[in-house]
Amino acid sequence: MSKIRTIGVLTSGGDSPGMNAAIRSVTRSAICNGFKVKGIYRGYEGLIHDEIKTFTTENVSNIIQTGGTILRTARSKEFETPAGRKKAYETLRKEAIDALVVIGGNGSLTGAMLFAEEYDFPCIGLPGTIDNDLYGTDSTIGYDTTLNTITDCVDKIRDTAASHERIFFIEVMGRDAGFLAQNSAIAAGAEAAIIPEDSTGSDQLIQFMERGIRKSKKSCIVIVSESPKCGAMHYAERVRKEYPNFDVRVSILGHLQRGGSPSARDRILASRVGVGAIQAIVQGQRNVMVGVRNNEVVYVPFIDAIGKRKPLDKNLIRVLDELSI
Repeated sequence: MSKIRTIGVLTSGGDSPGMNAAIRSVTRSAICNGFKVKGIYRGYEGLIHDEIKTFTTENVSNIIQTGGTILRTARSKEFETPAGRKKAYETLRKEAIDALVVIGGNGSLTGAMLFAEEYDFPCIGLPGTIDNDLYGTDSTIGYDTTLNTITDCVDKIRDTAASHERIFFIEVMGRDAGFLAQNSAIAAGAEAAIIPEDSTGSDQLIQFMERGIRKSKKSCIVIVSESPKCGAMHYAERVRKEYPNFDVRVSILGHLQRGGSPSARDRILASRVGVGAIQAIVQGQRNVMVGVRNNEVVYVPFIDAIGKRKPLDKNLIRVLDELSI
């Protein structure tokens, strides 16, 4: 491992609160352990086009409390090609970067895995995604902050729902994972959550309408995981057609879920996995994601982190069902 002298760090894909805390942690831990650090701007796109700057501790001062990412981020179609990855490798050689820390979600870590395999290059991943869908870590950087943001928004929407006796379908992010929808529904006291993991085969909308709103409630909140086919708009239209006596509204929270100052929990998680990334490099590990499971730092092979489906605790569905009567 004496060959590793300089570590590059980048953020890729969608931004998440706590990425700056992770950049800070990686930079300062690396310097503390005798490495040089170079910040790579605009993710893999910036790596291809050599948008790189040497970092010192001063570069990461006063950022732990800020949202977004000081390194900025982008989705790179070029890096998805062998030619693009070759350009990235040539940039790393030119900049004398010997190992790479990638902060991002499923797509970002998939890119790191492919690159590591093609060029036998040490890559360490940090789980930076609000979706909480990476296997092997209890939480991902940004998930807790986003959950709190959603809960705060739902609390405000409920005031209007109750005042006008309306059903509100609130769409939240999460892609194919229902962690944000299910847990924000519990935290905000919503009447239902419609999530991809609830695969009982029954119609979730009819189940909800028969159980709750048609009995005694004149207003209610339903949290819906985003979906191009069955998002909040889809279910609202169904209610308008199938239950025309109800006043229905839709709120799609969108990108406001990504912003804001990271929570203490996300700052601590980002700090721990950032230090863990440098320790992995010191120990000679490569091609792993650093996570925290049962309050212990763990190292998860890329193939598991991105290839295995993270299970949602089905007991959460029962908790919401019982508390929403």
